[in-house]
Amino acid sequence: MPSSPIPSLTESSRLVLRVVASSGPITRPRLGAILDLSKPTMTAVMNELGALGLVAAIGSQQGAMGRSATVYALGPAAGYVIGIDVGAAQVRAVAQGLDGSPLATVELKIAKQSRATIEEVASVVDDAAKAASLAVGSRGKVLRSIAVAVPRIVSRNRLGQNRRRAPEAVLQRLRQSVDAPILLENNVNCAAFGELHTGVAKGREIFVFLQVGVRVGLGIVIGGKLFRGFNGAAGEAGRIPFPWSLDTVPEREGLEHYLGSDALIERCIAGWSTSEAPATARELFDRAQQGEKEALLWVNRHAADIGRMVAGCIGFFDPGLVVLGGGVGQNPLILEEVRHVSRDLSWATEIANSTLGANGTVLGATRLAADYALAKILGETPDATVVLPWQETATDEPQPSFG
Repeated sequence: MPSSPIPSLTESSRLVLRVVASSGPITRPRLGAILDLSKPTMTAVMNELGALGLVAAIGSQQGAMGRSATVYALGPAAGYVIGIDVGAAQVRAVAQGLDGSPLATVELKIAKQSRATIEEVASVVDDAAKAASLAVGSRGKVLRSIAVAVPRIVSRNRLGQNRRRAPEAVLQRLRQSVDAPILLENNVNCAAFGELHTGVAKGREIFVFLQVGVRVGLGIVIGGKLFRGFNGAAGEAGRIPFPWSLDTVPEREGLEHYLGSDALIERCIAGWSTSEAPATARELFDRAQQGEKEALLWVNRHAADIGRMVAGCIGFFDPGLVVLGGGVGQNPLILEEVRHVSRDLSWATEIANSTLGANGTVLGATRLAADYALAKILGETPDATVVLPWQETATDEPQPSFG
């Protein structure tokens, strides 16, 4: 269902709506106490928000003095949002209310007879969005926004560059079928945002999320917000030239080529000395988990390399917390060695594995969409990199690109 406009709210109504969205179901007396609003003001506010369908009474709760208090939650007109994670093999979509209440989850595979075309990916993304909306049904009246997490740099300042690689077909397909703002965000940034709100970094003002898997990247949170940099490329740590030595010329994106799981397995196969070498990173870690000595040796070597990168992150940002994610990074087997190496090379900093795993990116995208939608309802300026439809620019200007 298309997004609907919201009339301007009074200041008191905006305060109440924000608390209801952030806390979930809550009684009217509790709202008044939190915001220090009088009973007449609370009555006027609840009447205003109720008439707009932004809040609704969902029951009652017995108070300490025996009196019954009405419990309020977001109403149907507050709507819902969808977060979409566009992966290499599948598309995952999650629909939630603006208060984070779960509504639907959809996973669709991307056909992989060969490398999927952008048109095939676009079709799956569109199908996932439609399936999520269909699953929400009558529980969500208005689709407020969609956030799409993509494995690319997302930036307003790089308009028109690398248009050949831009997933414009994905965006155009969504724009044809969805009458709601579409947010675009880097997938690692989304994973970091997910950890900030529902994961191990919940409530932290500053931390970094290091994704290590096939690719390497950083999500940086400063002041409780994503730090994207001038070009939206902050955290592209895999692009650091590597190695640094007198007899070797550093490669472009050399660090990613070295730390990525494909390169790890290439080194394992070349240097394996006992039984048959593992064919994948998952097999390597499974064999290490089972206690195979050579597998443990290679896992510890890789963990030490990751620890050196973590030490660099600590030196750059002094983040207080480093969250390890990605197919390799989230594995508990590497944690102690990463802590040991990074502590020796920098200073003691909390390091933890991601608690959200493969769901972190889509949950972060969903939260970004919810924050955007709530800000628009409240008449505030949302924090978003790129939003389609392209309301802030003329229609003949170039579309956002991904590098």
